[in-house]
Amino acid sequence: MTSGDDSTPDGGEAAAGTSRMPLSALAWLWVGLPMAYGIYELTQKAAQLFTG
Repeated sequence: MTSGDDSTPDGGEAAAGTSRMPLSALAWLWVGLPMAYGIYELTQKAAQLFTG
């Protein structure tokens, strides 16, 4: 094998990465927002449990 066989053409990876950026941001929000809300609720319930 030569070193050129396992490489991708120039610009191919960059073009694919920029077109998926909005989808990646949406996916992070889809998971992150409910998780943040759940952690917030957990801390509120834990504070009530330990403080009375």
